[in-house]
Amino acid sequence: MTQNNNVVSRNNDPEQIDLIDLMIQLWRGKWVIGAFILVFILLAVGYLAVAKEKWTSTAIITSPDAAQIATYSTALNIIYGGAAPSMLDVQGRAIGRFNSAFSALAEALDNQEVPEKLTIEPTVKGQGLPLNVSYVGESAEAAQKQLAQYIQQVDEQIAKELVVDLNDNIKQQITTLNNSIENMEKVSQEQKDLRIKQIAEALKYAEAAKVTTPRIQQTQDVTQESMFLLGSDALSSMMANEASRPLTFSGAYYQSKQNLLDIEKLKVDPATIHAYRYVMKPNLPIRRDSPKKALTLILAVLLGGVIGSGFVLGRNALGNYQARA
Repeated sequence: MTQNNNVVSRNNDPEQIDLIDLMIQLWRGKWVIGAFILVFILLAVGYLAVAKEKWTSTAIITSPDAAQIATYSTALNIIYGGAAPSMLDVQGRAIGRFNSAFSALAEALDNQEVPEKLTIEPTVKGQGLPLNVSYVGESAEAAQKQLAQYIQQVDEQIAKELVVDLNDNIKQQITTLNNSIENMEKVSQEQKDLRIKQIAEALKYAEAAKVTTPRIQQTQDVTQESMFLLGSDALSSMMANEASRPLTFSGAYYQSKQNLLDIEKLKVDPATIHAYRYVMKPNLPIRRDSPKKALTLILAVLLGGVIGSGFVLGRNALGNYQARA
């Protein structure tokens, strides 16, 4: 008997929640709940009508092919010869500069009054290449077109920077070669002047010793001390011819002259330089990022149902409280 009284006591406890009663209340207020759901659906439709769409176009790029950077690499080889960087180094530096410049552009676009979302990141984490670049636009076509334009813009910027660096290197190398050639010409002239002085000195000795004809048979054995033995006649002839004799230069001189001519004729067109290669060109997105129609409408129904149900239950609870009071 005591057990039955406890059961009855629990059933009459005002703190207990009667689920059946809640379901009945919600069913009776179904039209109110439906009205809330309808209002939220209309709000969702209005939001979808005015909300800006977001579409993401994506491209995948990697280091340029040898042909895309060949003119720049060839110019470096002409300027520096064996000390020039390898083709792999040139390709790596090009895509590295592209990555840095593209990241800087993305940061600048994000700091605008109306931000634009442009990103560049490794396609596979932990690997430097290839790179995944993306742009978020208001339509699929606009996102694809704008991404292609930004990639081209950065590529042209890098090409111009490389040509500017190359021209600076050319100027520096021309200056270095001109100085080297000038020094070799100066040394050669000094050697010629010294040779004339040596012959003049030997001529004095020959005239003082009254040696007019050669006294030695093997001219390859002649030294500065024994040159007067060639005789004053031979030495006078040597003096007359030595002054008009052209300067003599080593092979290094003519190699430097050739390098100078090659470098002076170097002209690299920025249009022939590219700092990247497409693995995948900017795609045309088929699904927009936001707003999501289906998700928005589902959330509107759920939110309208929850708020409508809360309104019905709250109204009934308030009525019951006032009745008990």
